[in-house]
Amino acid sequence: MRIDLKRKLGLAVGALIAMTLPAVAGICEKRDFDGQGYVVCTLAAQQEPGLKLWLNGPDGRVLGDFTSVRRQLGPDQTLAFAMNAGMYHADYSPVGLYVSDGEKAHDLVTAGGGGNFGMLPNGVFCAGGARPYQVIESRAFKAADPQCRIATQSGPMLVIDGALHPRFLEDSDSRYVRNGVGVSPDGQTAWFAISDRAVTFHEFGRLFRDGLGARDALYFDGSISRLYAPALNRADFGRRLGPIIGYTE
Repeated sequence: MRIDLKRKLGLAVGALIAMTLPAVAGICEKRDFDGQGYVVCTLAAQQEPGLKLWLNGPDGRVLGDFTSVRRQLGPDQTLAFAMNAGMYHADYSPVGLYVSDGEKAHDLVTAGGGGNFGMLPNGVFCAGGARPYQVIESRAFKAADPQCRIATQSGPMLVIDGALHPRFLEDSDSRYVRNGVGVSPDGQTAWFAISDRAVTFHEFGRLFRDGLGARDALYFDGSISRLYAPALNRADFGRRLGPIIGYTE
């Protein structure tokens, strides 16, 4: 109960702050799919250069929240949306591959392990490469070694070549607020989504595959999932974050 109250309070305060900020319409929208509510932020190919990945500020300290990200922007830039973008250690460093503006800060991890990240297959979201957007299974990513302007690794994969992750159970009782990213088959569209309420992996994967038409999709995280979307009067508060992805105009 205490956790629910803290989350509700954070959402309420975030909404008040978001209402005072310039809104960028037409990117994020509320959607219903199979009885669940989501927010989906959609980027087309021509918007790819505006997609950014943040971790540390100029002083080398982790940014950790959306307000700190906004402070990194120039006076003519607006943050249209942002969300947490992959799992991280206690010191906020990425668990897997992290590339921002072509500079790699952490290596790819292909070994399995505990937790959601180690639930193979996991994968990498890559933008600014041969296609505007790609979600690639981690071992395939290592073999192909694609060029990415930004890249973040997380896990598990939600959708792999049109199929849900083989370990997802339709009757699972594991439910969390979850967020992730999916990519259209031609790589021209990326969908960043977060659930309104706690959902299973199976439900979240189906949103991308059946609701959005993604051939490949990647889980970013659950329970700590946060969204900044001023057009929806939303600026989530909560635990400090590691990697943050967002779109600037």
